[in-house]
Amino acid sequence: MALMRYAEALNAALREEMTRDPSVFLFGEDIGRYGGVFKVTRGLQEEFGFNRVRDTPISEQAMTAMAVTAAMTGTRPVLEIMYADFMPLTLDALVNQASIYEYIWNGQVKMPFVLRTQGGGGAGAAAQHSKSLDSMVAHIPGIKVVAPSTPADAKGLLKSAIRDDQPVVFLEHKLLYNMRGEVPEGDDVLVPLGAASVTREGTDVSIFATSRMVHESLKAADALAERGISAEVVDLRSLKPLDLNAIKKSIAKTNNAVVVNEGWNFCGYAAEISATIMDFCFDDLDAPVARVTMPDMPIPYSEPLEMAVLPNAEKIVAASLQTLA
Repeated sequence: MALMRYAEALNAALREEMTRDPSVFLFGEDIGRYGGVFKVTRGLQEEFGFNRVRDTPISEQAMTAMAVTAAMTGTRPVLEIMYADFMPLTLDALVNQASIYEYIWNGQVKMPFVLRTQGGGGAGAAAQHSKSLDSMVAHIPGIKVVAPSTPADAKGLLKSAIRDDQPVVFLEHKLLYNMRGEVPEGDDVLVPLGAASVTREGTDVSIFATSRMVHESLKAADALAERGISAEVVDLRSLKPLDLNAIKKSIAKTNNAVVVNEGWNFCGYAAEISATIMDFCFDDLDAPVARVTMPDMPIPYSEPLEMAVLPNAEKIVAASLQTLA
């Protein structure tokens, strides 16, 4: 095991996969000499050259179309979109090309590319650089979506995403890049897509979360434990494909569910997980599923206002207590 920051774990995954497979190459805004806005690609252009680590103009639509075309020719591009807020500009290539080409070409075309981006609030980056748009991309058939919460998962999931033959949207969180954690060493240490992780065992309520909200959920579980309540925290990790068995197993044990997501409430990812629980786990529930999300509004620039609207441990505790009442 090596102690790494989240950003360093991502960098290690990219380096290992580029060394293992010469068809892997990177491109995006400022990822080369500058090393990326969050330094995830630092040093890779010097190591692998300009042909495999390419700086691009600011055109998310063109970059994503280029990734689609490159993937069709047999390479494995890894595209970085600097902020998730600009993901809407990629949607034509994702919705009308990447997600359907394998289907319309009857399996003759593979689409092995990864779109990395970061989002989320809490950094005072205001309404245009703080969104969580995971539900938008998870809604598209044919696109896989992952959101790691730890350095180990960041490395293992990114390596799996690069090796996958379908397009994967890889969602990072700007407040996790400096988080440190133990990361398994070895080129073939992977975290499979579609597998959740129980980060804390519990018996009274299941808290399902992704990305930074996993850490807020763990804080909430500590606070609930002081009240004599045993909370289980499940890191979904893979938003799509979803680990339905992990959800079923947890709710069968606790009989209560709270879903936490930093995205908006209406038509959000938490709404989808809540509906899934009602579809498959209704008979195991003792109470309605609770959701903890962002309200349907822009993220404020003011720090006190931003902190007031983001989901946090205090809100998760309140939702859990209401569920158990």
